[in-house]
Amino acid sequence: MIKKPPVEISQNPFLEIMETEAKNFTSYIELHSPVDYKGRYLHFDSFRFRVPENLNVKLAWSVVKLARKRQLMDILSIGYPIQSCKFMLTPTIQKAISETDRNTTNAALEWMSSKIGEEKHAQYLLNDLIEDEAISSSQLEGAATTTKVAKDLLKRKRKPRSPDEKMILGNYKMMTFAWQNRNKELSIDLIKDLHAIGVEGIDDETYYPGVFRNIDTIEVADGEGNTVHTPPPCKGLKKRLKQVIRWSNECHHDADSHKYIHPLIKAITIHFCIGYEHPFRDGNGRVARALFYWYLFRNEYAAFRYIAISTLLKAAPVKYGKSYLYTETDDMDLTYFIDYQCSIILRSINNFKNSYKEALKDIEVFDQWLWDSGLFRKLNDKQRTIFQIAKSNNSSIFTSTTAKEGLGCSYNTASNALNGLVKLGLFKKIKKGREWQFFIRKIENIMDQDIVIKNKKLPSNFT
Repeated sequence: MIKKPPVEISQNPFLEIMETEAKNFTSYIELHSPVDYKGRYLHFDSFRFRVPENLNVKLAWSVVKLARKRQLMDILSIGYPIQSCKFMLTPTIQKAISETDRNTTNAALEWMSSKIGEEKHAQYLLNDLIEDEAISSSQLEGAATTTKVAKDLLKRKRKPRSPDEKMILGNYKMMTFAWQNRNKELSIDLIKDLHAIGVEGIDDETYYPGVFRNIDTIEVADGEGNTVHTPPPCKGLKKRLKQVIRWSNECHHDADSHKYIHPLIKAITIHFCIGYEHPFRDGNGRVARALFYWYLFRNEYAAFRYIAISTLLKAAPVKYGKSYLYTETDDMDLTYFIDYQCSIILRSINNFKNSYKEALKDIEVFDQWLWDSGLFRKLNDKQRTIFQIAKSNNSSIFTSTTAKEGLGCSYNTASNALNGLVKLGLFKKIKKGREWQFFIRKIENIMDQDIVIKNKKLPSNFT
């Protein structure tokens, strides 16, 4: 359990310090900042362990709160009884905004795609990243299916075999729905539709797909079973959500307005509001994260299709939960939640950039290898793309259907491309049920073949 901040703090801490601890005045002055010397926006739960032993912890906290009070900005009001939420821009939040604007806009994604090649091929190369959010978000909610099995489920579009696989497929459909409906305004129906698509058919008696809760017995517990959050009452839930929706649809992007809020901040705030209100009996976390993505898609940050925040949230679920609790236990200061989410987003964007750089480097190396081996003239562009995907991930299994959809071509074209790779000795194929599955041969075997190819006499017109 976290240590809540003191209920009563000094409203004029420096006067009290002068009266009771004048000798330590300089030490208290050093604490008069919203963040610590490392730029961290600490909650009292962590702050109390970092106060010098000769200082009064409660008084030191009063000094920090005074510094924050001058910078906190109102953002919206939520809950019952209604509470005003505030936030301030920490170094982490500012860095996340900068990285988001530089690397995740529609224009940035188009430029990256142009460096990789044809847009369809770029999407195919990054397709694993689209799947990662759906998989990790489900695993964060308790799905036990391994990532490898989950990717096979989504790539082959087979029917789910367990509730866990149904959850992953539902999350994938929910993320797809968020992308497809990015031009719509937020509404009660959109929130309900997201939930229904994400959980329908898993355990309808538990989830009540697309239906708001009508009970007040819902509680959020930590890993030890302790109740850490009791959502506001179901009475008035729809009315409260409409207020959040109205705020979400309001334009805050006018840089000349004193009401300016960056879209990333609004997306994270929507995420928090859904988690806090807990409008459904179960599945609220998935809906909250899907709406985070939906809002960024709506505001032309298309690269977030390939950026999975849940992969990192899953790695530290306790910190994710604490970011909610820190806000709730400290006067609804949203800075805690926004700051933590921004730290995750920074790392996720960095992972995305690294994936892009690795894909670009692999393509350059592979193209050179194709040229040197003599295979360049023998492969068409679609075969090069398929081979590049397989080479980057030796466990990849292809079918004519998955290749058709990934490459944006006809079934026959995809089938011919795959069978052509088999004829060249680069792929193998086996029949599973009614479909042929294609997969790359071991790299060392291909390289042995490469030696054979190099020793063959090339056509006179090969340059």
